[in-house]
Amino acid sequence: MLWKSAIARDDRLRTPIQEDPEPALNHIVFERIQKIYPGGVQALHEVSFEIRRGGIFGIIGRSGAGKSTLLRAINMLERPSAGRVLVDDIDVGALAEPDLVALRRRIGMIFQHFNLLSAKTVRENVGLPLKVAGVPAPEVRRRVEDLLDLVGLADKADVYPSKLSGGQKQRVGIARALVHNPEILLCDEATSALDPETTHSILDLLRDINAKLGLTVVLITHDMAVIRAICDEVLVLDGGRIVEQGEVWQVFGSPQGDATRALLRPMQHGLPADLAARLLPEPPKHGGHAVLALRFTGETHPGGVSLASVLALAPDAKLLHGGIDRIQGHAQGDLLLAVPVAAMRSAVGARFSPDALKVLGYVANDV
Repeated sequence: MLWKSAIARDDRLRTPIQEDPEPALNHIVFERIQKIYPGGVQALHEVSFEIRRGGIFGIIGRSGAGKSTLLRAINMLERPSAGRVLVDDIDVGALAEPDLVALRRRIGMIFQHFNLLSAKTVRENVGLPLKVAGVPAPEVRRRVEDLLDLVGLADKADVYPSKLSGGQKQRVGIARALVHNPEILLCDEATSALDPETTHSILDLLRDINAKLGLTVVLITHDMAVIRAICDEVLVLDGGRIVEQGEVWQVFGSPQGDATRALLRPMQHGLPADLAARLLPEPPKHGGHAVLALRFTGETHPGGVSLASVLALAPDAKLLHGGIDRIQGHAQGDLLLAVPVAAMRSAVGARFSPDALKVLGYVANDV
């Protein structure tokens, strides 16, 4: 690894580090991490998991779940009270200060607030870490120009931050995080201060950087839409504990924890309030419709949902509400259907598993 080589060249390092011919699949490993703050507040409880090299890994949870504490343990901006963080099989917490500085230069970090110096131009803001590190001025200029081109700000090099939009400021922050050619990029709520359109463009940029540079990207957020848009894997934290972890399409399609289901609820096509107000617990005396909730997790219909299978519920079924999304090549979502009560017996026997098809209630014929 490049940062390993940088450390190994440091004469102050007690034990030489050999270059790995074949990098390990797991780039970052957390082993039984705990964090207890003064006063006895425990932010993390025995947290253990791995992050694969070259992927985009999301950590999500509500405020106070321990996301930022966990992210900052990777470069020891937050030192765990117990446990180990390994980067390329090296215990980061055991590094001497000069070696830790070398490591931090190989880990870029993007923040929610852009932290740009208002008195310096875009070019100067991006090049500052290189200048501090003693890199020669021609190399600083070349590197900064390359990065501004990468993030789409080549024409803003001599502009001051006050003249930039929020999205442009974040692009400057991303360029600055990449100046040391990092292998890992940490994103601390990097899109939380941006509007939806700008968030989408920044996520596209991060995905492009991940693909072009092969970086391992670790991001924390409270927004499931961000996880869905960009991540390969997701870990859900609640109260400093892991609730669940897996590929994004699996966690979204079949959430196991209450915290995950709560985070996903705003994105799901639930029962509209006006329809909920009309639901009856029993069928009306004269006809009526049953309201059915049909859930697709992506497991049984990975490539898509057959329209014929939906119509098999009843030829005159009515589509009331819902939608189907595609996540990592898997179709999943929810549909609300109204099926005549008289057709319920055949509908319930249709080609869907019991956990995918639920009767929510009944409504009159004027649904």
